[in-house]
Amino acid sequence: MGDLKREELKVANQRGILVGVFNADECPDKETALDELKGLVKTAGVNVVGEIVQFRDTPHPAHCLGTGKLAELKELVELTDAELVVFDNNLSPSQSRALEQAVEKPIVDRSEVILDIFATHAQTHEAMLQVELAQLMYFRTRLKSMWTHLERIGGGIGAGRGPGEKQLETDRRLIDKRISELKAKLKTVESRRERTVSQRRSQQTVSLVGYTNAGKSTLMRALTGADVLVADKLFATLDTRTRRWNVPNYGEVLLSDTVGFVRDLPHHLVASFRSTLEEARHADILLHVVDASNPEVERQIHTCNQVLEEIGVDCSNLLLVLNKVDRVADQSMIDVLRRHYDDTITISAATGKGIDQLSAIVAERLSGGFVTVEIETSSGNGRLLSWLTQHAEELDRSYTDETSARVKLKCRMAKQYVDSMGFEDTQLIILETVSK
Repeated sequence: MGDLKREELKVANQRGILVGVFNADECPDKETALDELKGLVKTAGVNVVGEIVQFRDTPHPAHCLGTGKLAELKELVELTDAELVVFDNNLSPSQSRALEQAVEKPIVDRSEVILDIFATHAQTHEAMLQVELAQLMYFRTRLKSMWTHLERIGGGIGAGRGPGEKQLETDRRLIDKRISELKAKLKTVESRRERTVSQRRSQQTVSLVGYTNAGKSTLMRALTGADVLVADKLFATLDTRTRRWNVPNYGEVLLSDTVGFVRDLPHHLVASFRSTLEEARHADILLHVVDASNPEVERQIHTCNQVLEEIGVDCSNLLLVLNKVDRVADQSMIDVLRRHYDDTITISAATGKGIDQLSAIVAERLSGGFVTVEIETSSGNGRLLSWLTQHAEELDRSYTDETSARVKLKCRMAKQYVDSMGFEDTQLIILETVSK
């Protein structure tokens, strides 16, 4: 983009003050109000040197903070020698400009922190395109703030390359051109992904969705044995990963792990990552993984449901997976969640607790139920016997004559496999049907 190339946020190792303006009815606990922002800035590498929380019915239109708290922020900046101020709120361009003028330090809002984390963690070509598009759409309306910031402090966070209204107009045109290019490239990527997903529709698919750091990657590793990144930080991975999962008593399915969600995820970011979430839109089963030990678990569940609705995901076959139950101090909280939500299961992906029960539920849902069958075939029918090993649970085996030439098997298998067996030299009798 030539002269428009914007420096990255580079908040790592900077001394920052965290600020949040909340409605008391929505966030009643002052002690934990900034916990999620702390997790975000920790991931981004900010060194927190101070915090300010204010409860207001609505944020102040000019500074987000009220007059008294703004004065308190100025004093805290001087006292701590802070290098930037991070707001848990999404600020308007005018609020950012007014705050920077007031405290004479760079102002970073929640969306900008999230965008910075995504930019840092993007590894694939697709993720890089998605993050760049979201960044450009976010910063397009904030160019003036960026130039003003540069004039005052001489570059650094949020800086562009040269003030002036003429330069702003030029950069805005360059941004619009680049946005068009990125959208075209992502449309091509999305079409390719849609074709890939559609080709998989002959196989059953399961998608993991949920709040960031809920344990989705740990669960994928527990279910598939796949060597996937597991890290105790937000947005550790941005790319959808798909692995083969051999579900006991059912067979092989495709399991996908999607990018995690978070409260107030920037709209442009959700739009940019829509193609990445294609797997979730077409999954036969959604496993909504939540951290049951998190005090904000119900709010996190609500946030994920909102994002799923926004991207058009059908949640009719969703199972709520209450993960990290080994960390829950008060088990009555699990009972509360079970009363509030249908279709729940408790597990610990880290210890393996509940994994077998989860696999059994997935097998039953995918199959629409099970049948118990009696199969008689030649004992040399290796193709059928091998198939049954993969797709059925053998309950009993006996031979029909002394030569052992014929074998009779009693098996339990998914309904859908009964009609698709089609093996020669085989007699099948359905003994019992078990519905979902």
